[in-house]
Amino acid sequence: MSEPLRTSRRRWVAAWAVTAAVGLVATAVLDSSSTRAPRPEGPVSAVCAERIADIEKQLAKAGREGDDGVLTFSRVEGGAADDCDEELRDHFGGGR
Repeated sequence: MSEPLRTSRRRWVAAWAVTAAVGLVATAVLDSSSTRAPRPEGPVSAVCAERIADIEKQLAKAGREGDDGVLTFSRVEGGAADDCDEELRDHFGGGR
């Protein structure tokens, strides 16, 4: 039988260090390329402003009654593009 090739510990450690360094560099490159561009601050549509005001009223009423909060959903009415999802998240801090 032939004897298996033996490598020194230094070579194993060096190979592991190179692999780890390459992984860290690749992770840093991928993280930097996937950052989102900041969303431009624009005016909130009238429909979204009305929904936000309604939710604020419900929160105030729930606070007076001793409840913890209000459950709300953003919705699309009849296929409209205005679902207020981002506006609700920005206003109430759900994107944190």
